[in-house]
Amino acid sequence: MAAMTPPERATSRDRADTRAGASGRVIAALVAGQLGLHAAMAGLRMAAPLQALGEGYSAWSVGVLLALFAAAPVLLALPTGRLADRHGYHRPVRCAVLLSAAGMLLAVASTFVDGPLRFALLCVAAALVGTGANTGLLTIQRTAGLAARDATERVRVFSWLGIAPSFANVVGPVAVGFMIDGLGFRAGYLMLLALPLLTVFSARSVPRLPASLPARAQRERRAWDLLASTELRRLLAVNWLLSMAWDVHTFAVPVLGHERGYSASTIGLVLGAFTLSVTGVRLAIPLLAHRLSQTAVLRWAMLGTAVVFASYPLAPNPWVMGALAAALGLALGSVQPMIMSMLHHVTPDARHGEALALRSMAMNTSSTLMPLVFGATGAALGAGALFWAVGGAVGAGARLTRRLATPG
Repeated sequence: MAAMTPPERATSRDRADTRAGASGRVIAALVAGQLGLHAAMAGLRMAAPLQALGEGYSAWSVGVLLALFAAAPVLLALPTGRLADRHGYHRPVRCAVLLSAAGMLLAVASTFVDGPLRFALLCVAAALVGTGANTGLLTIQRTAGLAARDATERVRVFSWLGIAPSFANVVGPVAVGFMIDGLGFRAGYLMLLALPLLTVFSARSVPRLPASLPARAQRERRAWDLLASTELRRLLAVNWLLSMAWDVHTFAVPVLGHERGYSASTIGLVLGAFTLSVTGVRLAIPLLAHRLSQTAVLRWAMLGTAVVFASYPLAPNPWVMGALAAALGLALGSVQPMIMSMLHHVTPDARHGEALALRSMAMNTSSTLMPLVFGATGAALGAGALFWAVGGAVGAGARLTRRLATPG
């Protein structure tokens, strides 16, 4: 065996130290790091559109503002993934915090000016904060996968990480909402500026990992080479189908409820049942991870999603819709830890960041473009047809899981 260079020795030693230390302290630090960045983004996603609408901007303008949160991460995902592969956790996370802080400072600055300049500052803030949150997410996910000793522990770690966005989507908007009502938008943005500090403080508990590859080796490779792996392509296809199902549910339930004359609070309770179910299953998975087959979970989740989608248009009342939403939450909530674990299994250690970037690009692009398709289909055929079409696609895609190897 060829002798390792000093950087390679350091990398192997530190990675071993990280895996040996995949303790509650490290997991808590990663969850806290994601919570700080994601809560700041979720808060700005609510506050900035409210400020724009309050000043008379159109719904289309607000749509552009919201799209910028995802557009910049799509364009910068691959450089971000390579940054994480090259520098490990701490430098990319510092970049993520700086991007988020810069965006929040621009949001604060927008409260001192008027007219088009205010909206322009909010747009740049959205792009910076969205990029910061995505940079942190890719880095945290990469580190989480490397910190686990085996496939079972990876599932547990990613289950805990999957809970962070749920809490962040509550903490950020609720906190900034109270600040805006009490003290105005400027105070709200200053409060959001403080949230990424949680990411900075928690980073001290994450062991340092140096570069997995020298910079020259990174420049000589192409991320798209990863797609030569048939198993990775299948896994990304499964991920896209399930992500599309999630987006369809978020889009089509309000449409279906409106068609049937349900109140906004009733529709909100149906969607709330879904969110609670997702959170509940991710809390349960760490206790059951050693008993679960990852490919079996994906297969049954896809088949269960197909059954729920076939049943939704036939639901006779909101109670049945709520039960279906809870069942769908169990199915879709269980898949992210499995997919993330398998993604790390089929990708070389030195290229986890790039693989995660490809997944991020696919999901963000889909989340940006598919609602346009959903809207056109729903307008032409109704929400019921949309449920049936997507449910059929997800059910047919379940066969892809038969050719996925379960990580050992």
